[in-house]
This record gives sequence, C-alpha cells and structure tokens, in this order.
Amino acid sequence: MIDVEARERPDREAPAAPAPVRTPARPGGEFVAGSHTSAGGSREYKLFIPPQAGARPLPLVVMLHGCTQDPDDFAAGTGMNEAALAEGFFVLYPAQCARANPQRCWNWFKHSHQQRHRGEPALLAELTRDIIARHPIDAQRVYVAGLSAGGAMAAILGNTYPDLYAAVGVHSGLAPGSATDLPSALAAMKSGRGGDGGAATGMPTIVFHGDADATVHPGNAEQIVAAVAGPTAAVECQQVQGHHARRCTRHLHRAADGSVIAERWVVHGSPHAWSGGSAKGSYTDGRGPNATAEMIRFFLERKHRGAS
Repeated sequence: MIDVEARERPDREAPAAPAPVRTPARPGGEFVAGSHTSAGGSREYKLFIPPQAGARPLPLVVMLHGCTQDPDDFAAGTGMNEAALAEGFFVLYPAQCARANPQRCWNWFKHSHQQRHRGEPALLAELTRDIIARHPIDAQRVYVAGLSAGGAMAAILGNTYPDLYAAVGVHSGLAPGSATDLPSALAAMKSGRGGDGGAATGMPTIVFHGDADATVHPGNAEQIVAAVAGPTAAVECQQVQGHHARRCTRHLHRAADGSVIAERWVVHGSPHAWSGGSAKGSYTDGRGPNATAEMIRFFLERKHRGAS
C-alpha cells in the first residue's frame, strides 16, 4: 500500500477538460464524472449528487481513496453514496493519477505535499472549493475522510486547511508529519511512531484502525489523535456492542469544556481495511462496525468552527 518515489510531470500538453458525464448512481441520485485543472495539476473526480440537492444547501464529504483504488472502487466499498442518499449530502471522490504516483497513492509522505498552498493539499483544496462554488453546498459543513494513504492525506488537509474543512475522518492512516520521504514513511508505517509532536490543532477528528493491521501500525491512530487533541484531553473508553462480529473499543477525547475533540475506534482483529465495508470494493472488512455511518454521525454533529 506504499509506493515508490514519484513526481508529477507538468501538464503542458494536457487536453481540455471534458464536460462532466452524468451516469446513474443509485435510484434518486447521480454520479457525475469530471476533471479539475489548476496550477498544481489535473485530477479526475466523481461526484455523488443526492436527490435533495437544490432544496437547501447540503453538506459535502470529500473521500480520498487508498493506494491502487479509484473513486468507483472506493464508493462501492465504503457505501458512502448510499449514506449520502439517505442523509442528504454530496460526496466528492478525487482520483489520484498514475503519473503522480504509480500505485495511485496520495503522496502524503513527501515534504512537498504536506503544506498549505503546495502540492496535492493545495490541489485538493482548490477542487473542493470549485465543487462548493458550482453546487448548492453548505460551506460550513464540508468534511474530508480517507483510507490508508487517503487517510493520511485527509489528516494533512485538516491540518493545512482548517478554514475549509469542519472535521476529518481517518481510517488506517497516519498523522501529519509522520514522514518526509519514502524511508521515513516505511518506518512510520511499521513502528506507529510517526507524527511531528507539534501543538494540538483542535480539529475535530474521528479515527478508525484495526488492531490486526499489518500494513499501517495501529499506533499511528494514537498519533493522529494526539496531533488534534493533545495529551491533556480527558479520555473515556467504551466497549461498543452491536450486531457486527468484531469487538471494538471507542476512545472519546474531550476538551476542558466537555466537548468531544476526537474519537478513536479500535476494531479488534480487523486488518488493513474499511470497517463495515462492502465486498463490492477492495480493502473492506464487513465484520466490523460501520465506519461510514459513524463518520457521518460525527461529521453531521459539527459545523465549521467559524460558524455561529
């Protein structure tokens, strides 16, 4: 799930962006294919438009796939479009391209893709803003989530663009600053001791990680939470019961005023896979609690911190 070093070739001869192609997604919704070009490069994307669009401004969830995946695969595995149809929100799936990374991983581990106004964070933020501008979306309820490399990039976006995203979901990912090159990325993935140890950002974040993950060490989940909540947050542990086969433990990290800054879900026995996902997509574990439902619950409880 980690790739070799790669750099993106300039799009000096890139063809004009094709007109969006609308194809049916689920009854009552649309799945739109499009592309976005900016100074940082070009990326294809898929956008789920719920039937409720237009009645009022709706939330937007940006979903960043993992290595070797694409938007269709990720949508099928996570079931996020079905959740969007039921709850009424847009879902944007940016697609990493092979010219930027041979395994289609987001380049979270390279220093040039970890800062505001640079690299992939800037490109993804620009794409997000473009979608907000062209669709009836509530700018105070924009969220980002991802799996593995996509989860690591989602954490970076929450760190670099807190004015754009109201909350973050990280599944089987790593904290911002975990690596600056391929060797340090491999070390962080193996040891779970990544993260730059900077001041807590306070970005609302929900984290899922299987404790049997052999690709990204489960200790990275703790580093993600430490980066947003800090070591002083009060922690509550709950054994979560449900109809799923796997046991899980939910850690609630609270601020001094009692509000929940972060949730960390440990799915016992789960591998490197989206918890509660469908076998229609890759890297899913249908035996676990439903990460999609829990992330949406966490997101929709929150608006941007700048909102009244």
